[in-house]
Parts: sequence; C-alpha cells; structure tokens
Amino acid sequence: MSDPIDPISATPATGLSRRSLLQGTAGMAGILASGLSPAIAQEKITLRYLGTAVNQDKTIAEKFEKDTGIKIQYVAVTTDDVTKRAVTAPNSFDLIDTEYFSLKKIVPTGNLKGIDVRKIKNADKITPLFTTGSVAGKAVGDQGTAPKKVIFLEGEKSKVFAKSPTQFMSLIPTVYNADTLGIRPDLIKRPINSWAELLNPEFKGKTAILNIPSIGIMDAAMVVEAMGLYKYPDKGNMTKAEIDLTIKTLIEAKKAGQFRALWKDFNESVNLMASGEVVIQSMWSPAVTAVRTKGIACNFQPLKEGYRAWAAGFGLPATLSGRKLDGAYEFINWFLDGWAGAYLNRQGYYSAVLDTAKAKMEAYEWAYWMEGKPAAQDIKSPNGDVLAKAGAVRDGGSYEARMGGIACWNAVMDENEYMVRKWNEFVAA
Repeated sequence: MSDPIDPISATPATGLSRRSLLQGTAGMAGILASGLSPAIAQEKITLRYLGTAVNQDKTIAEKFEKDTGIKIQYVAVTTDDVTKRAVTAPNSFDLIDTEYFSLKKIVPTGNLKGIDVRKIKNADKITPLFTTGSVAGKAVGDQGTAPKKVIFLEGEKSKVFAKSPTQFMSLIPTVYNADTLGIRPDLIKRPINSWAELLNPEFKGKTAILNIPSIGIMDAAMVVEAMGLYKYPDKGNMTKAEIDLTIKTLIEAKKAGQFRALWKDFNESVNLMASGEVVIQSMWSPAVTAVRTKGIACNFQPLKEGYRAWAAGFGLPATLSGRKLDGAYEFINWFLDGWAGAYLNRQGYYSAVLDTAKAKMEAYEWAYWMEGKPAAQDIKSPNGDVLAKAGAVRDGGSYEARMGGIACWNAVMDENEYMVRKWNEFVAA
C-alpha cells in the first residue's frame, strides 16, 4: 500500500533539530519533558479550527491538548460556509479542515498558505492515493476533483496548482472514504450489486437520495450510467446538457413515487434506514455503523460500478505566523503520528498515514478494518460500542478493495450555479 512521493527530509515545525534541543539547559529539558517545543512553551496557544462538526471531535482536541498543551477551539459551520469563510474571512481561523473539491474556489484567492512538506515529519508516508492517485500501484478513477489534481502548489504563496509534486501542499489529508449505497439486507432479501437499483421500481417509495446538490447529482450520475442511459466523460464536471439529462431522470423517478425522502442530515439518513421506511439509499459509512449499533441489519454495499470518493485535509491561512503557525504545524504533525489515525480508522474512516495508525491499533482491529479479514473478536468503536461481532467481515473488504474501486470524487462543477438551480427543480417537483 506504500508507494510514496520522493522522500523528503523532515524537520520539526520549529526548525530546530532534536540534537540542538538535547544540548539545551536544564530548563530546556523541562520543556522537552512536557512535550512542547520551545516556541510554543513560552505561551499558551489556542488554535481556531474551522470545519464541519462531523470532523470536529472533542476527544481528539482533548488528547492533543494533553500531549502538547495547545488548545483547540472548534468553529463548526456547514461545508459551504467553510469555503465562504476561507474566501471572505481568512483571519477568522488558524486551521481549516475542508474537502479537496473546495480548493478550486479557495486557492485562487491566495488565502491559503502552501504547507511546507519539509516541516511535516510523515510527509513521505502519506498514502499515494493523494499524491499519485494510486492504490497498491494501480491508478484509481479520477473523475471529479481527485486530490492528486489539487494537492500540490507551485509555491508557498501560489494561487495555482502544480502539475507535479512540489515542496508545498495545499492541504495535508486528514480523513477520506468511498461512499456507496446503504441497504437493509433483511428487507430486500436478494443481492444488490448496481447503482441502478436506486431507481428500480421494485423499491418504489422506499428509496432516498442525498439532498446536497454537488454530491447528490454525482450519485444520480452513477445511477444513470449504471442504467445504461448515458456515459459521462466526467461526472464531476457535467455540461448543461448532461445536467439536464441527469435531473430529468431524477424528476421522472420522483413523480413516479420512487423516493421516500431526500435527506440532508446524517441522523435523518440513520432514522430512515433504522425505521425500515427506506431500504436502499445514498449513505455514508458511519451512518451504516450507527444503524448497526441499534442491532439492525444494514450494509454499506459494494457495487460493480465503483464508489464515489471524498477527502478532507488541513490547510493554513496565508496570514498565519509566529507561534500560531508553529502550533498549527505541531497539530498537523501530531495528527499524522498515529493516535488520531487509529481513532478515525476505528470509526470506519481512513487515515492519511497508514503506517503510524497501524502501530496504534491492535492486530485484530487492523485486520478487520484495513485488510478485510474476519474479526477475530468483537470490533468496538472508540467509545466502546460493539460495531461488529466476531467473525464479521467489513463491507467492501480491504482498504485496497474499497479505495482501489473509486469511480469518481466529490467535485464542484464549472456549471455549479446552473446545476444547483436544476437540482432545486428536482427537489420542488
């Protein structure tokens, strides 16, 4: 799974070598014992972390503060508002956690600072899915905003994406996954292997689709292709005619009574599936997990056409400097060091640096979550809930099977305004 970019000699975020720190005074030794770099130890730092509530975890913030003394202040807004703040108010945060598809809107403003990979200890271990677009040496689908298209910048102050690896990254990846349909196998009682099933009249009144336009339309495009109606050159960047075709297909299905609901909220998707009102729908992996913790059968179903993938990462505002900049680098390095990665892997996400996360997980956990092997014992979430019983196999199998099966990535289209207008016609139909 490891096919990294050219090794980069990492230096600590402070620019100081480990040797120079060890040669310091007794006071310096005390700072080292606390786990803080000298610059950060001089003054307590609070980092304003802008992102969606989904990615902001109290346990992660508490663990980071315990390890480093640096506080995290979460600023939780919607996905769209993360982008708006990055574009209009870059001084309102010290660290941004945003999806890669938003970068086409943010980077041209110059409001993000290129992250110097020489200051990222594990930069050379970041999964090649991000840097070269490959898993286990094989290229994956790159329709939409594949991270490899937008992860490198031409320079620290660049407003332009680089076409090949450079010293500066736009975002350091945090969490990512590949989405598919969720199903109730106990209520469907037959194999499901295609996106086309979402519009199968057999499930009339018992299906649901994600009502976030830029993502929902890509799920719809997967269905259109699976039905054999049209093959898109790029599902993540449709022409107006392609948008019209996609929306027309959705409206016809809606008028025929196909959809029980159009959901926007994580909990709504869980409740629709847990109640049995819906038996097949667009779904996120953690939502499937949430249904299962209620003791209800629910599968995150692998499909022959592949997955729609998404990915988020940490970015730095261009104005960040001094101790706060040091603190932000400290947080990113800490995040990639394994504890956070293992914590996220146990929730069904994937971490950017697999090696360090593996070192913080039990062998049976890694075998279940990442290798697609039957659970040697019950699999539990970070808070102790049983997610899978001994003997169970993770939906989609191994990391290589799932992430190697990507068909397209979340994206913002050139015709985004037109697409949203047409999507709203579908919602209103």
